[in-house]
Amino acid sequence: MLEVWIYTLVSVFIVSMISLIGVITISIKTEKLHKFLIYMVSFSAGALLGDVFIHLLPELIEESGFGINVSLYILLGILFSFVIEKFVHWHHCHLPITKQHVHSFAVMNLVGDFVHNFIDGIIIGVSYLINIPVGIATTVAVILHEIPQEISDFGVLLHGGFSKSKALFYNFITAITSILGAVLALFIGSRIEGITPILIALTAGSFIYIAGSDLIPELHKEEFKWKSSLLQLVSITLGIAIMFVLLFLE
Repeated sequence: MLEVWIYTLVSVFIVSMISLIGVITISIKTEKLHKFLIYMVSFSAGALLGDVFIHLLPELIEESGFGINVSLYILLGILFSFVIEKFVHWHHCHLPITKQHVHSFAVMNLVGDFVHNFIDGIIIGVSYLINIPVGIATTVAVILHEIPQEISDFGVLLHGGFSKSKALFYNFITAITSILGAVLALFIGSRIEGITPILIALTAGSFIYIAGSDLIPELHKEEFKWKSSLLQLVSITLGIAIMFVLLFLE
C-alpha cells in the first residue's frame, strides 16, 4: 500500500505542476497557440476515451462483472459531471475589465478549477487502487487533458484582470487540490470495503463526459477543412494508441 501512496502522490504533484505551463504560452502567437491546442484537445479526448475502454472498464469488469449496477454507476458519473459543470458555469459578469477590478467570472473560474482538480486527484487515487499500471495510464490521460485546460485557465485569469504572477500563483494553488482529492480517494478506498469498483465506474463516467461533452464539441467548432479534420482524427487515434501501449506496463 505504501507503494500505491508514493506513486499517487508523485503523480498528482506532477499534474499540479502542469498549472505553470501557462507562462510558457505568453510569447506564443495566438494563431500558433490555437493550432497547437486544437490538436492537443483531440489527443487528450482520445487518451481519456482510451483510458476508459482499455484500462478502467476491463479492470472493473474483471473484478465485478458487468451488471446493471456498473452501468448505473457509470451513468451516475456522467450526471455528476454534468451537475458540476452547470455549477461552475452558472455565474456571468457584465462589468468592464479594469486594473482595479477582477472579474467575478475569473474568480468563478478558480472555484471551478478547484473542484475540477480535486476530482482529478480522486480519479488518479482510485486508478492506483486498481493497480499501478492503470494508475500511470490514468495519470497520463489526466496530464494530456490538463495541458490545454491549464493554458485556457491561465488565459481566462489574465483576461479577468489578474496580473501574470497572480494568475500563475492562484492557478497553482487550485491545482494542488488534486493532492487532497488523491489522499481522500486512497483513504476511503482502503477503509470502505467494496467502494473501489463504484469509484472506478464513477471515474469512467466522468471521463466519458469530459471527452464527449467538453473536448470533442470543441473540435466541431472549427471551420471544416479536410487537412485539419484528418489531423484531429489522427490525434484522437494517437491518444487511444498511447493508452493501448501502456497496457504493456501491466
